[in-house]
Amino acid sequence: MADDDDYDGLDMDGGDFDDVDEPIDDTDGLDPADVADDDSVQNLASEMDDYLKLEGADRVTSTTMTKYERARLLGARALQIAMGAPVQVELEGETDPLEIARKELKVNKLPIRIRRYLPDGSYEEWSSEELHIEW
Repeated sequence: MADDDDYDGLDMDGGDFDDVDEPIDDTDGLDPADVADDDSVQNLASEMDDYLKLEGADRVTSTTMTKYERARLLGARALQIAMGAPVQVELEGETDPLEIARKELKVNKLPIRIRRYLPDGSYEEWSSEELHIEW
């Protein structure tokens, strides 16, 4: 630990820093057209097009929600509720976001969908109402 005698009253950089407040322009040297045509956004869109969504009778996975999906749903919904998202059920004194999320799941009012990716690159989307939950 340094002694108080070691401090000479100057800034950490030796006192040669100007304390002038100058506005910083983050767009110096950037062309707005380059920002709008960002390749990463286009790449993400093309990657999502590579997946095929299976619906209805074409679904091949189980209609039972796994314990991992249930944990993920409850955690995500509890976080949303804690951050101020509207609650989909009547509250009866519950204040814990996780308990509120459990209550929403029990009455099938959870506004989140589950996406299950398959080995061939396709995926299935299930709502919480469509899946059977084993408590």
